[in-house]
Amino acid sequence: MDQGKDTILLFQSTDAALGSAAFVVGNSTENSYSIENDIVDEKTKFGRIVGYGENSEKFEFTAYAEKGDPGQKAVLDAIRQKKQLKVWEADLNLNEAGKHDSLFARCIVSGVEKSAGEGFTEISGTLEVIGASVEGEIPALDPAIIEFARYGFEAPGESTGEYPNQETVAPA
Repeated sequence: MDQGKDTILLFQSTDAALGSAAFVVGNSTENSYSIENDIVDEKTKFGRIVGYGENSEKFEFTAYAEKGDPGQKAVLDAIRQKKQLKVWEADLNLNEAGKHDSLFARCIVSGVEKSAGEGFTEISGTLEVIGASVEGEIPALDPAIIEFARYGFEAPGESTGEYPNQETVAPA
């Protein structure tokens, strides 16, 4: 059964140097992917013709805003500079080949919203897929990234310090 914490979004600027890391959005609370079809619906003298039109895909995320978070900064830079952003939706569980099943797309950030309430400030973004997404695999992520996305059990004295707020990942 899929769990909500089993997927993360990774972001990378399209002008990042070869071999550069992709970034996880820190303090992420949720992310989603959707695909829809436009339907062609025409009436003729003999009845109705219905068929598939163009697909549209998008990724959305919500996180608690944090200054200096590289994932959040990548999204904000992309919309401000009107640049594309590379996006991977990665399953944190390894497949039989020891890799992460992923969905990859080049996107345009269509909207970012920051909202401040009584508690923390939230940031949410919508990224529209250019063309179509592609399914594939990325190499196993560094265990620190998995722990960042969903910390696991540790024994007393195994580590020190507080739970991290931001991380980078190996090139995807």
